[in-house]
Amino acid sequence: MNSNPMYMEYVDDADPEEPAPPRRGWRILGWVCIGLSAVMVVGSLTAYGLYRQAFGNIAHEDVNAKLGPDRPEKLNEAMNILLLGSDTRAGANAEYGRQMKDDPPRSDTMILLHLSPGGEQAMAISFPRDLMVQRPECEDREGKPVPGSGRVQINSAFTVGGATCVIKTLEGMTDIRIDHFVQVDFNGFKNITKAIGGVPVCLSKDVDDEKSGLKLTRGEHEIEGEVALAYVRARYSLGDGTDTSRIQRQQKFLGALASKVMSKGVLTNPKALLDLLNATTKSLTTDSELSVTAMMDIAQGMQGLSSGKLRFVTVPNGQDPLDKNRLILAPDAERFFQSVRQDKKPPEEEKKPAGTPTKATPTIPAKQIRVRVFNGSGTDGQAGRVADSLEAQGFQVTVGGNAERTTATEVLYGSGAENQAKSLAALIPSKPAPAAQTADAQPGVVDLVIGTDWTDLKGGQVGIPKQQGEIRASDDICKGT
Repeated sequence: MNSNPMYMEYVDDADPEEPAPPRRGWRILGWVCIGLSAVMVVGSLTAYGLYRQAFGNIAHEDVNAKLGPDRPEKLNEAMNILLLGSDTRAGANAEYGRQMKDDPPRSDTMILLHLSPGGEQAMAISFPRDLMVQRPECEDREGKPVPGSGRVQINSAFTVGGATCVIKTLEGMTDIRIDHFVQVDFNGFKNITKAIGGVPVCLSKDVDDEKSGLKLTRGEHEIEGEVALAYVRARYSLGDGTDTSRIQRQQKFLGALASKVMSKGVLTNPKALLDLLNATTKSLTTDSELSVTAMMDIAQGMQGLSSGKLRFVTVPNGQDPLDKNRLILAPDAERFFQSVRQDKKPPEEEKKPAGTPTKATPTIPAKQIRVRVFNGSGTDGQAGRVADSLEAQGFQVTVGGNAERTTATEVLYGSGAENQAKSLAALIPSKPAPAAQTADAQPGVVDLVIGTDWTDLKGGQVGIPKQQGEIRASDDICKGT
């Protein structure tokens, strides 16, 4: 047996009913490195001008040429960054299992960091390693095509074709456009937790776990290095022993880590910040387009982000009926993906000069208004998306198809539907002109022609709804322990 204590602590990660190679345990380590990468992107990069040399440590990979043009359309101004953990044993990582140094790397850590439009919300969406998916055709690491597969674990995509294959798999499953990726190996983890002076955790009982090497008393602690490794990796001695329980504990750990970085002076302490950047950037690979300048732009756009607005969730899932040790997407997963695709910032209220008289607007209940939606925006699927928003507010909706492309959204109506049209027009922030009657509209029906200026309805959903089991970086570390 390998005498390296770090290696010995991570040989038991698989389910007891399903023996697995020891390498799987390292996904937990990647989880924590990934969390810090997220924090770095949305926080500490704002000071990069003083520490530009540290960013020279980052490796880059060109994936856009491999992905090609057939990708999901971007529906908003959000930024989606795929965060990957790699268990490569190359270079200094070889000490964590030299017998695996020639094995292809795996990624059991996949998180989609969604930075909302406006920069004041962020969500880290975790995809469990055991999620069964359809993997598309990908190129392997030597550029040779590998046929797609109809039913595989999601983590196999990285082994087959690296970050490019993971992006293709996730985009095909979620229809969410991924803008960048950040890949982390494991060697820097201990330095990262040390660089910030430890991460606060809370235990509800004494723990003495022989498998992970974790030995802590009940109560609050600040942990770093190998102790932090053992904490995020332990499974059967904490929680209910399931991988779901462990993921939630990891999310709390990452939330506490992010909260400390954002609020405890790390970003304003030159030495602490430089130590943090050096510990992190040496373990990063990104896409070629995620340059230092691009990182700076992202960071500047996220300056309004606080720890209370950094959310951690797991993609909606349930037990695979074909294998109790595997997972599949839950029926409500598509609704969740749609909320991410259509995430938006609140529409700005129109400012009128003081003393401007207000006009009374008819208020016909939505359920009494029949609407046909036509797409004049030139954006595929826009009419269907707007129809969904209208239906969510109670309107009776049908999709009328495409219209001639137009800049301005129009509200037209048939005979007898004037007040219904005015009621709908009052809910459209981008609607500059009054509703107009037209002979082309059916009697009693309102026609909504979507232009390129379309934003959304007033009162429509803003942001992503709260998810079951959601964790925020600002949560009490002892909550739920």
